Amino acid sequence: MTTPLVSVIVPIFRIEDYLPKCIDSLLNQSFLNFELILVDDGSPDNCPSICDRYAEKDSRVKVIHKENGGLLSARKAGLEKAKGKYISYVDGDDWVDRYYLDVLLKLAEANSSDFVVTGHFREFDGKIETIKPQYTGIFDESEIHSSILPKVIYNGRFCQHEVSTYVWNKLFKRDILMKVLFDVPNQIIMGEDAAITYAYLAMSKKLTISKIPLYYYRQRHDSIVKSIENPTMEYYRLGLLVNFLKVRLSPILEEKNLDRQLLYYLYSQILVRSGGMIYDDTENVFFNPFLNVGKNAKVVVYSSGSFGQHILSTNAKTNFFQIVRWIDVDHHELNVGGNFVKPLSSIDNEEFDFLIIATINPSTYDSIKAELALMGIDKKKIVEVNTDEEQIKRLLIHLGFDDNFSYQLN
Repeated sequence: MTTPLVSVIVPIFRIEDYLPKCIDSLLNQSFLNFELILVDDGSPDNCPSICDRYAEKDSRVKVIHKENGGLLSARKAGLEKAKGKYISYVDGDDWVDRYYLDVLLKLAEANSSDFVVTGHFREFDGKIETIKPQYTGIFDESEIHSSILPKVIYNGRFCQHEVSTYVWNKLFKRDILMKVLFDVPNQIIMGEDAAITYAYLAMSKKLTISKIPLYYYRQRHDSIVKSIENPTMEYYRLGLLVNFLKVRLSPILEEKNLDRQLLYYLYSQILVRSGGMIYDDTENVFFNPFLNVGKNAKVVVYSSGSFGQHILSTNAKTNFFQIVRWIDVDHHELNVGGNFVKPLSSIDNEEFDFLIIATINPSTYDSIKAELALMGIDKKKIVEVNTDEEQIKRLLIHLGFDDNFSYQLN
């Protein structure tokens, strides 16, 4: 049998409603010389049998059944079995364009690249949005080190990446990925894509960035939002992630630059998971990132994504704000703390004091702010997030992070 040129690895856990569409899109590729490795990470639903049925019908499909160990462990299990020169990761609830592998390979081989980055589509409730990198090009090792990596995590605006964290809109070389992936701790369960992408980029000799969208990312609203029940463990895991990035990037980047990038990245992850507000042991607010928004302020929250959901779930416990409306252009049936997502047209200036746009992406923030202004929303009421570097440093010290962004469990 011919050795496959590409190994496509799909980690699978509790996605039986979406998995067939994902697998079908991969088996329908215009490029044929690939293997499809389905990693059943101890899924308790019908995913294991779905995988086995596809393997019986198509010799390109290989199935790994393993005990549940999380996303990283599934990605590692797939890589251990992979035979291809190149590796592509696809999430089992997403799907890809028919020319996904064909285009990725042409971008890699035509430019002798170790790493390929492309655009993607974001699908939500039947609506599809095209997401493209800010620029395209071919970058050699010196350019990666001098112009990409110094801005890769934080490009000067909070918190905007020069290269997206996702592993699923990229093509990797297996021999390089082997040197990265198995060093990433399995305990990292948030930001694991960043650990892989940026550590891999630091080892790449040539990078190709294309705006061609090939991957359909399904944004689901049926996943349950989990608030931070154990902040200590959450901070420990985030510390593992950021410390791993510091170790991997420190041979290339100047210390001050790297520490600043990691400071803002860690802060952004804490904000999203905490719902913004940081409480002390007596459940009083220690840190409020929403500038000028005080207790009992009447607040509108924009965004039903992860950050928005966490703001509402945190506030449901503490009642710090009076949330008068939860809005999103992608409004849908979702209820957190008695609040339902409403369309943008459901608000007017008189009923609220402040509007929080729940995103850490400044381009998204600017776009939403401009759209709200067109609808007559007072821009002075739209909240800025605190990005003062010294205050963030004090926050991280208060939470228990050391100078290397590590967090020690007691």
